[in-house]
Parts: sequence; structure tokens; C-alpha cells
Amino acid sequence: MTTTRTRLTTALALTGALTLGTPALALAAAPGPQEAPAASRTAARHAVPFTAASAVQQADGSFTLTWTAPGTRDVTVYAGTDQEDIRHRRPVAKAAGSATVTVTGLASADRWFFELVPDHGESLIVADRSLHLASAPNFRDAGGYRTTDGSWVRMGVVYRSGDLSRLTDADLAKLRRLGVQEVFDLRTPAEQKAAPDRVPAGATVVAANVLGVADTGAFNVTSPQAAVQVMIDAERTMVSADSAEAAYRTVLNSLVERDDQGVLFHCTAGKDRTGWASAALLTALGVPRATVEADYLASNTYRAAENAATLAQLPPAYQAIYKPLLDVRPEYLNAGFDEVRQKFGSFDAYLRSGLGLDDRDLRDLRSQLLVG
Repeated sequence: MTTTRTRLTTALALTGALTLGTPALALAAAPGPQEAPAASRTAARHAVPFTAASAVQQADGSFTLTWTAPGTRDVTVYAGTDQEDIRHRRPVAKAAGSATVTVTGLASADRWFFELVPDHGESLIVADRSLHLASAPNFRDAGGYRTTDGSWVRMGVVYRSGDLSRLTDADLAKLRRLGVQEVFDLRTPAEQKAAPDRVPAGATVVAANVLGVADTGAFNVTSPQAAVQVMIDAERTMVSADSAEAAYRTVLNSLVERDDQGVLFHCTAGKDRTGWASAALLTALGVPRATVEADYLASNTYRAAENAATLAQLPPAYQAIYKPLLDVRPEYLNAGFDEVRQKFGSFDAYLRSGLGLDDRDLRDLRSQLLVG
């Protein structure tokens, strides 16, 4: 059982120090998400006509692009490995205002971006959200989402991930070329020591320990229901703990002051502390709650193989108990939003009182990260 315990501890170090008991689990409290503020009080401009758009890389290297742009007659698609020079390339597709197309024949590259150019209105750049790093399966773009007022969160600027200690040299070179220059480590010092970050050359690492003191409490988990409650309580901690407020304040303030560099935030699994960081950011930008939840729950997809491998190492009697600790679930995220309501009254108040962002900061944040 020693190997099983070691692997489970590594996989489940979502909230800090984690130790496995004989049927119980001692777990330090973790972090979680909340609800939408008045992200943009200005009238909707709808300069970008797209109400939905995505790019997904397939196993054969092709890309499936889907978009919806009501009132648009046709859309021309350009592809490039650099967002600045996409228009210098020839179009790779053209279709109706709402369509799904497959783009093939593109060479291997760090990342392909696609500019969707409508016959009227502003264009939109999309990319596959995943960076397809085998060493970090939950490494993905935090952008590419539409806000309630019709703007879009820029892609290729903010990334989210789990453990970085296993990144290969090739991964690091790729991230450097993609412009990742600032890394926020949301883990505890013990986690950082056990699995030191590997970051791109020249990148700055900022410690933003969400949990603060590792010994924040212990929970005996002997049933799936108890495990779910642990995660719900952990989510609330990510909102209410002083250390969590300080950590997320650090991340969001850095984005306000970002000077064109790529930013990455991560924890161990990339789903709880990182999940709340993404939920808070997207909500501050005006992304609808349903979209924020979909981004949060996507960790179940990106981590599916890793979670299955972890559970396979456990005796059947343990698997049902520990699965809720590996998952992300709507009730976890809901607990974070509920904690915001209880402690701050509204998400706007959380941004201002909890994370220290004033009106100018919020305007700058949206100016930095929104298009359209």
C-alpha cells in the first residue's frame, strides 16, 4: 500500500499537505470559485459579431473550427503561428456566417491561431485551448470566452496549469517561444519543495500561497459524502482565508499591470486553487456564470486519464471514497460563489474588498484582456 499512498498523495495534493490514513484521509483545507459581478457597465457594442467560436485540434493534426455570427454573410479564416502576422498568410477556409469547417495540411508548430474575419464587424482570433503537453495535461489557455456584453477574452495571454515539475526541456522551450514570462505558484512551500517548478528560461516565479499555513485542519474521510464535503469546505476556504485573498490579489493585480508578457498560474492538480483563480478572473471580466462553470469542469476532461490511473492503484473499496477528491463538481464551485455572497455580499464587493481592485484596476484589467 506504500506505493498507492505515495501516488495518491501526489495526485491529490490539491490543497496542500495530504496524508493517507488507513481508511481515513487527513486533508488540509483547499480553495474554490464564485459568481458574476457587473463586469462591464458600458452598453454592449457587439463590435465582434461572433456569439460562439472555437478551434479544436484533432488527433490527426487537423483543426475543427466552429463559429456562429448572426447577421454575417460569410467568414474568411486565416491561420498563423503568431497572432501578429496571421493576415500575412493566405486564407485557409471560407464559409457562411455560422459554420463548422476542418482545416488540414498545417505544419507542426508550437501553436496555431486562427483569425475569423467576418464580412462586417471586428475579427476574432481563436486557438485550441489545450497546449497538448503530455507532461502537464491540464495546461491550457484561460481565454477564448465571450462576455455578457459581447466582448471576448483574449487568447495566448493567460494560461492555467497543474504541476510544472515534470515539464520537459522541449515543453519549456515551447512556453518560452509562446511568451510565458511570469509564473504564479499557488502551492504551499511544502509542495514547492517536494516538486519544484520547471519554468521557461527568463521567466519570473512569484509565490502566491493560497493556503498559507499548511496545518489548517484535518478531515477524516471515510465515505464519498464526507469527501464531497471536504471539497466544498475547501472551496469556501479559497474565498474566505486571508492567505487566499492575498494570493489571488497578487495574481489579478499582476494582470492589471501586465506589460505584454504571457502569464501562467498553477497549483498541483490545476483544478481547485487554479480553478478558483480562473473563475475569479473570468467573472471579473464579465464571462457568464455558465461559461465559468464549464471552464472549471473542463479539468475533469483534461485530467481524466491521470485520475483513472490514480484510482486504478487503489483497492476498490477506496476508489469511491477518493474519487470526489480527484473531481471538480458544480457543487464545489457553487460553494465558492456562495461564500462570496455570505462574506462580501456580491462579487463586485469581493473584487474590491477582498482582492483590492478599484474601478480603475477593473477597467485596466478589461482593457488588457478583452477584445471587441
